[in-house]
Amino acid sequence: MVLSTAPINMKTIIAATNYTELAENAVEYAAAAIARLDNYRLVLFNSFTVPIHAMSAAVSAKDVQDLLDENKVLLQVKGLFLAEQYGIEVLPITTFLCVEEAIEELLVKFEPDLVVMGMGDKSLEQELWGNTTTSIIKKLHVPILAVPARARYNGMKKVLFACDVMRGVSVPLLERIKEIALITQSEVEILLINETVEDLNAKGGDLALRRIDEGLEGIDYYYKNIKSDSIIHCIADEIKKIDADLLIMAPQQHGFWGSMVHRSKTRIMASGLNIPLLSFPI
Repeated sequence: MVLSTAPINMKTIIAATNYTELAENAVEYAAAAIARLDNYRLVLFNSFTVPIHAMSAAVSAKDVQDLLDENKVLLQVKGLFLAEQYGIEVLPITTFLCVEEAIEELLVKFEPDLVVMGMGDKSLEQELWGNTTTSIIKKLHVPILAVPARARYNGMKKVLFACDVMRGVSVPLLERIKEIALITQSEVEILLINETVEDLNAKGGDLALRRIDEGLEGIDYYYKNIKSDSIIHCIADEIKKIDADLLIMAPQQHGFWGSMVHRSKTRIMASGLNIPLLSFPI
């Protein structure tokens, strides 16, 4: 059944939907993943917008309220379906706020572990995600899982973590990677672009590498180095080569990220990213 209340210590994952195929796929992905976790609930929310035809017509306040009520019922039905199908707890929330403002409020209220949203095939061409999902990735300091339309949750065997070691890898990020690996029994590849472990040690990156080793102790992981002028191309190729199920990055690593937002590079990756991207704030 759909939740109205939940234990204070229950962990929360928020998924946004506007009922499009892309958004509904992301919600399904989130629900399927939560079904394999303990003590997690799904907050399913929709940012309701009054249809243009209703705004331009002489509609009454009651008519607008009826539209909102219909939308609430639709979301509740969706929540009931997910709860029954996956055996999880679902809390449906409808709001008049825009998506970004709604998520900001939900972050304060629920302090979620993750926000899940759909990511269109061409969004990476828009200066590396210049749409609603990517705008939220840039602005809000919360882990966001962007799920492409073709992605389906069928477990997780390989996780690709593309990182800029010299700019630091945070302890919370390492904890999240380790948690994912332990829950899913997956192997983690740490992708180093244009720098080997030996290069990093020579540049004073040994402490950062040691932090990674200590943070990921107890799971299966390994380092891999790739030499290339195109970071995006490297990552896209590596995803295909190891058949990765998840890509993890920290966009706020500005030097690393800045080299990725060049339009000529993002077009390369836009055509090939078909796995979820977990964006983790610094």
